Amino acid sequence: MAANRLIIGTRGSKLALWQTNHIKEKLERYHRGLSVEIKIIRTKGDKIQDVALAKIGGKGLFTKEIEEAMLAGVVHLAVHSLKDLPTDLPAGLVADIIPKRTRGADVLVSRNGSKFMDLPPGARVGTGSLRRKAQLGALRPELEYLDLRGNVDTRLAKLDRGDYEAIILSEAGLVRLGLTERIIEVFSPEVLTPAAGQGALAIEYRQDDSTAKELLIFLADRKTTSEVEAERAFLHTLGGGCQVPVGARAEFRKNGKLSVIGMISDLSGGRLLRDQIEDYPETGPGRELAEKMLAAGGRRILEEIYGSSS
Repeated sequence: MAANRLIIGTRGSKLALWQTNHIKEKLERYHRGLSVEIKIIRTKGDKIQDVALAKIGGKGLFTKEIEEAMLAGVVHLAVHSLKDLPTDLPAGLVADIIPKRTRGADVLVSRNGSKFMDLPPGARVGTGSLRRKAQLGALRPELEYLDLRGNVDTRLAKLDRGDYEAIILSEAGLVRLGLTERIIEVFSPEVLTPAAGQGALAIEYRQDDSTAKELLIFLADRKTTSEVEAERAFLHTLGGGCQVPVGARAEFRKNGKLSVIGMISDLSGGRLLRDQIEDYPETGPGRELAEKMLAAGGRRILEEIYGSSS
């Protein structure tokens, strides 16, 4: 690639374009004379809008086609929502540039301003995530949890027209799109543990592209990188993806230690495990927590889920 020209591959949703343009602006501001182009690529996850993510199957629903374009040299890099990026990347690609994360929680948006615990029995709650359904179902099994797909605007429109009484979204997406006024409630990770990497961006590029890495390295944030590495190590040890209800959130405390919360559940939320450890990141707290929870019953839960889906 030319040292003064980069092409970023991205999905075409408003949020994906915001994220890509966010990185584009930072690159062009930091590297005077650098030209950054954007190429929109449709992924399998974008094309299938009428089926729940957990039922589609396979990893890389929102990344595979973009990664193929990178490997073919059509684009030089991609900006992903890290939670959409599988823990095992295709050979020849790396995603080790993680900018600073600001928001990583799940939030509730409701039609009449009700918080989650105030929703009436039987209220329809929309989410496309098994992880969210399981955790919320454990808290309030009397609510009706319905599948919800589409970009942020589409999901909000479905709420506003009355398809649901409330929906669950990522805080980061609403903040990035300037829709913070829609947020009614922010869930703590002890109540609704987010997906691994939620709220963080990851920049993926070819491993042999030293020019791209040199241009991108200034964007990397050490603390966020350590946090998401712990979260993804937890997920990787479990072998999880969007087909299983697992979550992880890591955050540095004031004492300099990394606190990691992990969650494993069956599909209904009837058996839900949540645990937490605090340690220095060098000891691998994500993997350590996953192994601890697997031994405490998590392995049996996951085996039953995988067995029922095979």
